[in-house]
Amino acid sequence: MLKKKSLWFYMFAFIVVIAACSETTTKNVEDTKSASNSDPSSVSDLDPSDPMTPYIKDGEKIFNETDTMLPEKVGNEMACMSCHADGGTSQGSTLVGVTGQYPKYQPRAGTVQTIEERINSCMVRSMNGEKLEYDGEEMRSIVAYLTHISDGIAVGWDVESEQEIQIIEEIPEPSVENGEELYEEKNCMSCHATDGSGKGVTSGPALWGAKSFSDGASLSRMKVMTNYIKNNMPEDDAGSLTDQEATDLAAFLLSKERPEWEGHENDWPEEERPNDVITKEERKKIQEGTFDWSKMNH
Repeated sequence: MLKKKSLWFYMFAFIVVIAACSETTTKNVEDTKSASNSDPSSVSDLDPSDPMTPYIKDGEKIFNETDTMLPEKVGNEMACMSCHADGGTSQGSTLVGVTGQYPKYQPRAGTVQTIEERINSCMVRSMNGEKLEYDGEEMRSIVAYLTHISDGIAVGWDVESEQEIQIIEEIPEPSVENGEELYEEKNCMSCHATDGSGKGVTSGPALWGAKSFSDGASLSRMKVMTNYIKNNMPEDDAGSLTDQEATDLAAFLLSKERPEWEGHENDWPEEERPNDVITKEERKKIQEGTFDWSKMNH
């Protein structure tokens, strides 16, 4: 009888502990949500005596001026902030919390990648350049900066899930011709130039041509480009474009020539390649008007 009473006592105690832990976990998640909604502290406010501060400041500068800070590593005229505005904290393309999401499995690479490997993926694809040394000063600085803007965000927390981002799951059949008209109608050339060569690495980066991202970058996927335009453009009225307009503009931009990625055959080694990747072959068909847009959503 005593043994039975002892057993029930321990079971009761166990339940109480579990309940307490659950309550604590819930509170931590709520704290995390509120933390992720606040803006990261300014780099200018960092403690100068903190040994991390120089790395964070250098990382911010590299992030904002990648092509000029690392000219031997960047093969076009782009910076990290060309796609991730406001130092990576903008709502439409945030990197807040990104360091807590890695290591992470990347289907395109077919393996688990570290944050350093993901950065280098951007260096060779979006920047059309070369990888940084894994443990070099530049890499350490960029990671330090990304960690700074991710401060207070729980490991694994998806910040984008709580932001007002519009996702177009099924993209409508685009019109390249209408996209070209919209490029002028929406005054895209005021920032990106009539020929798409851009007017500023961060204020108006190149959208096509030798100065732009390669066709191995994530933005060379129709769905990615369409949703990026939908949530980030026009800069002074983001989210105002219709799904059709965003899709038409994406098709127009991706119909243009850009640096070619040499490793397409190695992408998505463990699964079927997505149907919305626009490479040289797809680009030529778009230009000829023979591309089958119906496969984009399959």
